[in-house]
This record gives sequence, C-alpha cells and structure tokens, in this order.
Amino acid sequence: MTGTTKGNKTGPYSTHSVDNQPPPFEDVNLFATDAALRDAVNREGAGQAARRINAFGLVAGSAEAFALGRLANAHPPVLETHDAQGRRRDEVVYHPAYHQLMATSFAEELNRSVWMHLSAPHVAPPSGVHVMRAASFYMAAQMETGHCCPVTMTSAAVPSLMLEPRLAEIWLPKILSRTYDPQFGPIARKASATIGMGMTEKQGGTDVRAGTTVASPVDGGGPGGEYVLVGHKWFMSAPMSDAFLVLAQAPGGLTCFLLPRFLPDDTVNAIGFQRLKSKLGNRSNASSEVEFWGAHAWAIGAEGQGVQAIIEMVTHTRLDCAVASSGLMRLSLAHAVHHAEHRMVFGKTLISQPVMQQVLADLALDVEAATALSFRLARSFDRADDPSAAAWRRLMTPVTKYWTCKIAPGFVAEAMECLGGNGYVEESPLARIYREVPVNSIWEGSGNVMALDVLRVLQREPEVAGQVVDELADAAGDDVLLRAGVGRIQAILHEPRMLDFRARELVEGLALVASATILRAHAPAAIADAFIATRLGGLSRQTYGVGLDQADTRAILLRASPNRQ
Repeated sequence: MTGTTKGNKTGPYSTHSVDNQPPPFEDVNLFATDAALRDAVNREGAGQAARRINAFGLVAGSAEAFALGRLANAHPPVLETHDAQGRRRDEVVYHPAYHQLMATSFAEELNRSVWMHLSAPHVAPPSGVHVMRAASFYMAAQMETGHCCPVTMTSAAVPSLMLEPRLAEIWLPKILSRTYDPQFGPIARKASATIGMGMTEKQGGTDVRAGTTVASPVDGGGPGGEYVLVGHKWFMSAPMSDAFLVLAQAPGGLTCFLLPRFLPDDTVNAIGFQRLKSKLGNRSNASSEVEFWGAHAWAIGAEGQGVQAIIEMVTHTRLDCAVASSGLMRLSLAHAVHHAEHRMVFGKTLISQPVMQQVLADLALDVEAATALSFRLARSFDRADDPSAAAWRRLMTPVTKYWTCKIAPGFVAEAMECLGGNGYVEESPLARIYREVPVNSIWEGSGNVMALDVLRVLQREPEVAGQVVDELADAAGDDVLLRAGVGRIQAILHEPRMLDFRARELVEGLALVASATILRAHAPAAIADAFIATRLGGLSRQTYGVGLDQADTRAILLRASPNRQ
C-alpha cells in the first residue's frame, strides 16, 4: 500500500524532515563560552584557578550532564515510610542520575573547597577560594539545580558546626570528603556526609522564633550537650542527609541543634517523615514534612542563641542562591541566543531581526550585572579581615540575593519566549529552569525578608551602610546617572521614618547602582553604557527590549553568544 510507513521507513507521502532547527545545545564548555563569567573570575581574585574551572565547564556543559539533569527531574525522589513487613523505614529513594550529579559536584569539591584549610591547623585559606567555588557552583546549577541544595547546605553548615569543637571533630572529616557516599547508614561507616536544614514550622514559617518544637536536656544539656526533641518541621530540606541543623525551644530559648539520622549506637534516630512536598520545581531534590518523636540532637551554641548559631549557614546559602540564579539566567540566555543564531525567519536569521536583537541584548545586560554583583559578593567572603569587604558582605548579601533571585523568573520567561513553542515544551530545559528559579527567591529568605535584613543593618550597624554607600559614591565618579542613583539611595537613607515603606526601593537601588559601578569600571563600554542608560536613566520599563535603540546591540550579543568565544 502506498503512503504508509513501517518501522523506520517513510512512505512517499511522509512530511517528516527537520529543517530550520538549531543543533542541540550540548557539549558546551560553560566557562570558555561565558565572557562575563571569565571576566568575573579574573577580576575578583580566582584567575589562578581558571584552568581547573575551565575543565569543570566541559563537564557541566556536556551532553551527559544535561541528560542526567533531565533524568533526575523526570524521576523525582520517592518516600518509603515502611518496609514490606510494616516496619518504619523512613527512607527517600532517588534516581541514580541524582546520585551521579551529587558525585560530580563532590568531585569538584563544591561541598568542601572553601573549608579545606580547617583540616590543616594554622594554614590560611587559599586566595580567591570563594570566587573559585562560586564559578564552579554557577556552572553546576546549569548542569542541574536541585542537587545543588544539599551541596550548598553541606558546605554552609561548616561555620555553624565549628562553634562546637567536639561535634566538629566527629563530623568535619566526613564533610571534607570529595567522595560522595549515598548509603543510608551510620556516619562512622560512610566515606562522606551531607548536611540538611530544618527551621520552619507550619505555624511560624519565616518567624522561626514561633517554633514549638521542644528540646529537653539530657544530663544538663548546655553547649554541645545532648537533648531530646519532640515536635515537627514544615520544611526540612534534603531529608536523606546524614544530619540536619534544626531549631528548637530549649529551656533557655530558641537553640540550634545538630540532629543526626543515626545515633552513636548505630540505631536510627526517631525522625518520622510524613510526606515529601509536591513542589513547583526543584523536583530532583526532596523536601519533607517531618516529626521528631523523641529524636536525639546536640546543641550548637548556648541555649537561646539559635539564630546567632545558624546565621552563618544562612549567609553562605544566600550567596549560593544569588550565584545559582545568575547561572540559570546565563544558561537561559545562551539557549535563546543559540536558537536565534540558527533559526531563519522572513529570510534572515532570527538574531538579525532588530526587535529580537533588542530583547536578547537587554537580557544579556541583566546576566552581565547579576554575574558581576554575585562574584563581587563572593570576593567579600574571601577577604573577611578587610573592613571594607566585611561591610560589603554584611549589607550586600541580602541585597544581591534579593535582586538576582527576584529578576530571574521574569528573565527566564522572556528567554523561553525567544524560542517560542520549543521553549515551552519539556524537551527544552527552559521549562524546567522556569519552574526552578522561584525557589531561590523564596528559600533562605523571601524578598521582604531580605529587605528587612537590610533595614536591620541600618538600625544596628549604620556605619556598615555608610561605608558601602561611600564606596559606591566614589565608584560613581563623574558619571551623571551613577551619581544620581547614589543620590536617590542617600535620599531614602535620610528619611528613616519612611524606610519601612521604601525598603524594597532601597534594596533595588543598591543592587542596580552597585552592579552599574562594577560594569562601568570593568565591562566593555557597550555593556556599561546600555545598562546604566536603561536601568538608571529614568526610562519607564515593564518588559525587556525597551530603550536600547541607541545601544550597540551587535557588540552586546557578540559577547553573549555561546558560539562565538
């Protein structure tokens, strides 16, 4: 019969031919093809690690890595509360692809690189180590973002854990391992450890001081002492971690605890998982609701000092939120530019169409700014002894986290639109990225929480804010728009009674001016001029692609292209 198909053969009336479609975006070196990232690494103090970062760029951008990311999200983790005989099991089972991603990031030392000096007494941390890690984490997030959650928490838990030397002696050697060990068992029999976090409860949410979980001391309790916990957590991330940092109400107030999955006698701790959260995105990574049925935990710090003990962990996770959001924006832009460079529309490549040039160039400006701001923040973590860097870290951590994470969802939506229907289907990674990006804005403090954190700095450490604003004023030089941006910030600061109402305006202003000063000093003129004109020039903007009619979009896109480095 004519006009039929059988097996892989096509009949004479077949219409299936693939034309005018871009080649697959895979086997891309995510470092070598990203000019903004390369510049940030060199500028912020990790240029000596460029060869190593470049090697990881090949790994993270490989077809295999992207395939693992798809699989880990197509087959999300499953909670197995009981075994076949009805005994409590409380295990979360992940797809093998997830474990391969974890092993890849552990091999790159994303769980330990900034703390390796702790294993060698009296050895200073290497220069630029936070910037170096940020570069690899930026690319690991592009490889697959969900697995980055436990990687982040494991690394970020170290400064909190170091508050209790006896606990650190037990756990630090396992955390500082580059061999990922997924087995469910006592820490003494494992090659490495991962750390999770449980702070929020259903009645409190962001207000962690409203927690009702009770911690009763065993043999007096106190710093490093043993307690028994009874209560719940509405969100506990990465539930198959080997231990968790949690908050609970001890007799002396809200206290931070290390809660292990296995007790010293190798029995399973009394942690009961109720269910896994069904989340918008971040599907490869489990988040759980959990109850503590007399679970044993050990205090980190004094009773009543729980927030102070865990705040360093939170600060480091906020840096990773900003870096990951910047990385996901870059990957979205790269896909959009790659598509536009290969797609023909009305007889020309899509990227040759002026209106598309405007949109893509506008998107590229935000990637440049977000990357510059995130890596400037990472540098401040590397220079803890420098008062200027310390001030930047204190004020600009919530500012950077707020802005980069807040703009990412709208950014990815616009990038997805550049691909049309191809961007909206699940075969494209942009659909997954679009679901992924909101979590960074919510996790470790929503936008309002970041704004309130900035206000707390102004109230408690006004000299910190003054130091940063003075630095921005100096960096503005004689640029009229930059100086006007600094002036708007100063005007808000001089109206303390209105700060509660203008907190978001202040935070966004700080982010834009700080980004702009970095770009003015270090980025190509086409980038800096266009960003400052469109973000600080007073133009009313609601969407991308507005206000770049005078910009050198060709130069901006040439720098942004993943195919022309």
